[in-house]
Amino acid sequence: MKADKSTLIFKIQANCSTSKARTADMQLPHHLVPTPIFMPVGTSGCMKGVTTEQLEELDCPLILGNTYHLALQPGKDLLNEVGGLHRFMNWQRAMLTDSGGFQMVSLLKFSEITEDGVKFLSPFDGVTETILTPEHSMEIQNAIEADILMQLDDVVSSLVTGPRVEEAMWRSIRWLDRCFEAHAKPSKQNLFPIIQGGLDLRLRKICVEEMVKRDANGYAIGGLSGGESKDQFWRVVSACTDMLPKDKPRYCMGVGYAEDLVVCSALGVDMYDCVFPTRTARFGNALTRRGGLKLRHQDYESDHTPIEAECSCYTCKTHTKSYVSRLIRQRETVGCHLISIHNLAFQMRLMEDIRQSIKQDKFPEFVQSFMRTYYHERKGQMLVDEENKDDPGKAIGPDGYPIWITNALNSVGINLI
Repeated sequence: MKADKSTLIFKIQANCSTSKARTADMQLPHHLVPTPIFMPVGTSGCMKGVTTEQLEELDCPLILGNTYHLALQPGKDLLNEVGGLHRFMNWQRAMLTDSGGFQMVSLLKFSEITEDGVKFLSPFDGVTETILTPEHSMEIQNAIEADILMQLDDVVSSLVTGPRVEEAMWRSIRWLDRCFEAHAKPSKQNLFPIIQGGLDLRLRKICVEEMVKRDANGYAIGGLSGGESKDQFWRVVSACTDMLPKDKPRYCMGVGYAEDLVVCSALGVDMYDCVFPTRTARFGNALTRRGGLKLRHQDYESDHTPIEAECSCYTCKTHTKSYVSRLIRQRETVGCHLISIHNLAFQMRLMEDIRQSIKQDKFPEFVQSFMRTYYHERKGQMLVDEENKDDPGKAIGPDGYPIWITNALNSVGINLI
């Protein structure tokens, strides 16, 4: 089944004259989404600690839901009954759903993969079986009625090597065709293929060539952010953006650290998602342009300044580090909620700054300023032990920046010195 081109209109507004960064407007059925964009993850139809109204106040245009978890609760029948997840959770803006494929890695001990699909044992009771096939994944995602839905792919850990990686790539291509065939609402929802192939650039090239033949409305880069070296990570991302169509959105799955968002935008990525901002908030960690703050520490007991002076979110306008730190140390859940709001605001502001710098053709200057601020305390310090000094994915260079970041940015003409 061919993709309906009217359900996603991708208009590039500006290209960086130095790097591969670009900014665009992506019109989806429910909302206009500016790119590059970060998608917060609402696994089961909610953002932990944040209401849909608060997400709108943060000007979040696009969120992600998890097909596997939504299939378990509330289930396909209820979603069909209420007319989709947008209505069920009262979300008026855009939504993307993953296919459930990632659970093949995260819930590997509960799953069994065959050509037909993947059989899961419930992680809740270890007994109840759920069989997820490409057809079933499409059926669930059609019931959810997200603006963008992902193919079911055969996902292997990025640390896996050998024949299993190629097997998963070819199976993902076959499953993509089954997903397109089963997709019941192409006039309302966009189906994205997921590029697989592990860290093998030859396999990535084959996968891109095959999946681009299907002429989808956008493409995802999958199978990364699983513990591989960052120096390998950026090279795979850059190779994929070089090969994927320039007039369609590129989505790098599972990316959410600030430095990764900046680097991958320089490499030509348009969309990201990650549980990191809200998950780390639940441990009392706040994100700032100068690195993370562990507000659980008593160091902040008498710090009566906001988490980040430049931030205009509710938390920073209303409360101090001292107050939030006390809440976290006393295990008051509202403390996690306040940090979650700030962390999501941090991500939204970072992406807006990236977009604006591209429009002004000042993206390289923004990257240099961001990295200088983000790593300023690391200058002149040995932050890596002798065991990792020769690994460019972990080592810090003499300029105080991670070597992988320097390598990645140099590859697209951005020099941090």
